[in-house]
Amino acid sequence: MFIIFRYLTRQILVSMLAVTGVLLMVFMSGRFIKYLAQAAEGSISPDVLFAIMGYRLPDFLELILPLGLFIGILLAYGRMYLESEMVVLYACGVSERQIIMQTMGASLLVTLIVGACTIYLSPWGLQQVDNILKEQSQTTEFAMLVPGRFQKLKEGNRVAYSESLSGDKREMHNVFIAQHDKANQPLILISAETGNQYVDPKTGSRYLVLHNGARFEGNPGKLDYKVTTFDSYGMRLAKPTNSSFSGYADAVSTEKLWGSSDPKMQAMLQWRLALPFIVPVVTLLAIRLSRVNPRQGRFFHLLPAMLIYITYLGSMIAGQSALAKGRLPLWAGLWWIHILFLLLIAGLYWLPAWRRKRGARHAAA
Repeated sequence: MFIIFRYLTRQILVSMLAVTGVLLMVFMSGRFIKYLAQAAEGSISPDVLFAIMGYRLPDFLELILPLGLFIGILLAYGRMYLESEMVVLYACGVSERQIIMQTMGASLLVTLIVGACTIYLSPWGLQQVDNILKEQSQTTEFAMLVPGRFQKLKEGNRVAYSESLSGDKREMHNVFIAQHDKANQPLILISAETGNQYVDPKTGSRYLVLHNGARFEGNPGKLDYKVTTFDSYGMRLAKPTNSSFSGYADAVSTEKLWGSSDPKMQAMLQWRLALPFIVPVVTLLAIRLSRVNPRQGRFFHLLPAMLIYITYLGSMIAGQSALAKGRLPLWAGLWWIHILFLLLIAGLYWLPAWRRKRGARHAAA
């Protein structure tokens, strides 16, 4: 039996890792593109992109791993049914109950990983991302400049360009700034050879000090521009604003959720406690739905199986929303959804056995 257990586990894990890798790449690439766009706009620094994605990895895994295991079982066992390997196992005395127990070994491992992610790792990772983005919001707009790119600054009425930056990003070279406050106000253009930031030690105010440049002020299309050359020119920078990356319930630790009476916090707690148990439930579902006739093809069962999984996960999400809005009592939690799908799975296992017994009775009669 150990050889069979090792073989089944290897088939499941190989398929699961392949599916999980593809899904993880799709989800993370979409999120990475979003952060990359923010970096291009100057909202965050490009240096923190990979740190943010690393901290968000557990948040992705807690939803991708159950789906990866579900599809992995469907693909692995579907292939074994298609190539008559399951028929050989059953002919050698391996029962369906033993197949279920063997599969639950791999399912238990995934359940523990998902539980660790949803209860500890995901909130911790979101807190780290929240801290990074808060630090980014405290950084002045000129610290976010990307060399060789025109960028709209946080104030919304300035566009800045710097040909290059020093290694510590404190000094800019060949700086250009365009500012247009209102429709009836003149356009201001400033160019300088270098620029650096200065912090007033008394007030803490920050200034951009430009060196060896010129300031042009006037209205486009007219010839009444005012031109001022300067050795040094200071511009006061806008005060950094506080911002938060995620909703409070997403980043708060599970320990703090226990002591909260807020329905939103309690709904998040119920989600974190109930989500890992989706793994053994979908494992039972996948084992039953992986049974296919060789003439039906390997992927015949994937569409109905995915529809059931989407309904399952969608019910969990809708249940959490209902708990947060007070439409469901907190004592019910999300466990009733697991119970409903366990009843569905029991029916899927019981119905074929009932049909076989009924056919045997008719044959005997």
